[in-house]
Amino acid sequence: MRHGMVNKKLNRTSNHRKALLKNMLNSLIKYEQITTTLPKAKFLKPQADKIITLGKKENLHTTKMLMAKLQDKKSTSKVKKTLSKRYEKRNGGYTRIIKAGFRYGDNAPMAVIEFVDRDVQAKKVDRKKTEPVKDQKESTKVKKESKKLPKA
Repeated sequence: MRHGMVNKKLNRTSNHRKALLKNMLNSLIKYEQITTTLPKAKFLKPQADKIITLGKKENLHTTKMLMAKLQDKKSTSKVKKTLSKRYEKRNGGYTRIIKAGFRYGDNAPMAVIEFVDRDVQAKKVDRKKTEPVKDQKESTKVKKESKKLPKA
């Protein structure tokens, strides 16, 4: 029996579960909002809150603990510099879970987990700026010219 056990197993081995948690924590810190299944979001919420609480303490030991948990320098520095400053007057409850319906393929309950008072621009971190689209006439001229090359 599982009396008093803290977290869910999520139908995964312990190594897979640890890797899943680490990747989801890093994604949540990077983008400040992620969409996942409801059980995974409920599994992630207390861990994310503990990470922010660790980041609020200013010493080397907590920095090393964050690096051990996240294994990513960018995420660790964002927690220490940005997120801990944002939530320094808040005593807890740094994340929220919003139910988002059901997934089309297998009808799994979906949820959005995000930081309270999140930065909306953080969602666009990896998106590349697109170049302005050229006129369609210019692009067809280039194609026609390339077809008229002399035969050797």
